[in-house]
Amino acid sequence: MHSKLICRLVAVVLFSAFLFTSCKSRKVAMKGHPGELVKPQDFIAEKYAAMMGVDRNDIQNGRLYNFIEEWWGTPYRFGGLDKNGVDCSGLTFLLEQQVYGINIPRMTSQQINVIKRKYEDELQEGDLVFFDFDGKKFSHVGVYLQNGYVVHASSRRGVMVVKLRDPSIYKYFSRAGSIILQTGAANY
Repeated sequence: MHSKLICRLVAVVLFSAFLFTSCKSRKVAMKGHPGELVKPQDFIAEKYAAMMGVDRNDIQNGRLYNFIEEWWGTPYRFGGLDKNGVDCSGLTFLLEQQVYGINIPRMTSQQINVIKRKYEDELQEGDLVFFDFDGKKFSHVGVYLQNGYVVHASSRRGVMVVKLRDPSIYKYFSRAGSIILQTGAANY
């Protein structure tokens, strides 16, 4: 009887150790300060390079891809700004602040006013991409990554990365551009 108890205890300890280490390995660290370019962790760089069809060395902004990894799958919640739920403009607001150290307005209707318009083929990492859903102008926003991919908070699937030219979303593509940095601007 005593040996069965010890075996069960050992099994529980081993299972707990396995569970703890597997959870720990998925945790991503936000190294550096906003706006600072840090090297991505190997597993992050490999994952997003494969997802977006780019070379592993093209994934250079560790803060950006760690942010995406940390928020991946967070459900959509209108007005949300945390891991319990986030909306598209909230995700964009947090990403620009935590990755690039840039303060932009919280709402999509105001975010459209802080960009310098660009053509699709001119887009660069960190640019904002707007969509007109449900007949409403500039009702959805995401952040451009590279090679035609955008991160956004989908109302159906939560935070995710999609190809901008995916027919399900591209038909709603409206405008895109880089954030205009204003010196002395108030924080939103």
